[in-house]
Amino acid sequence: MCHVIVTCRSMLWTILSIVVAFGELIAFMSADWLIGKAKSTDGDSRTGGQQEPYRPTLGIYGRCIKMPQVPYFRKDTLCGPYAEHFNEIASGFWQATAIFLAVGISILCIVAFVSVFTMCVQSVMKKSIFNVCGLLQGIAGLFLILGLILYPAGWGSQKVVGYCGHYASAYKLGECSLGWAFYTAIGGTVLTFVCAVFSAQAEIATSSDKVQEEIEEGKSLICLL
Repeated sequence: MCHVIVTCRSMLWTILSIVVAFGELIAFMSADWLIGKAKSTDGDSRTGGQQEPYRPTLGIYGRCIKMPQVPYFRKDTLCGPYAEHFNEIASGFWQATAIFLAVGISILCIVAFVSVFTMCVQSVMKKSIFNVCGLLQGIAGLFLILGLILYPAGWGSQKVVGYCGHYASAYKLGECSLGWAFYTAIGGTVLTFVCAVFSAQAEIATSSDKVQEEIEEGKSLICLL
């Protein structure tokens, strides 16, 4: 008989696992890892005015730039991948970063998917799903850390120098600044370890004596705060 067990701690762990996986995925896909030095654009041909300088952004494999003005169309930002193939990513360090982050995020997405079903299935082959998921989240966190450590080592690549000026080098930003995607990735990595630790609390909550008592009473839906 399937027992649907929902507790405050298990639900919080599930929600947090989904949020972390989604946040890391969005950060990885974003081009807002580095905010480049200010660049000027051509003046408006219709008004003769000067456009304000803009700052392009650069991600691990993508970038956002301002398109030159085209008559009858307003100036807009073009975002997309600058690397069509993996070996075209700015540097070997960023290629390694992409691999480590992709592996870590893939694990987090799998755990987030599985976490939804922990309300109905709490163990497989006599092993707690919460403990297994917590272990996987810890492993994912290690991959994310490796990726984030290697990322600044690629700031000396030719691609980054073009965005950040000649003073840019490994672990030195030059005229660039860090974008929200980098900080989101760091925050998500910290929360990944929080999820790994909290999974133990979720397991304790779903296997408590009170839950066992309600199972023995024949209840199929068990909700505990």
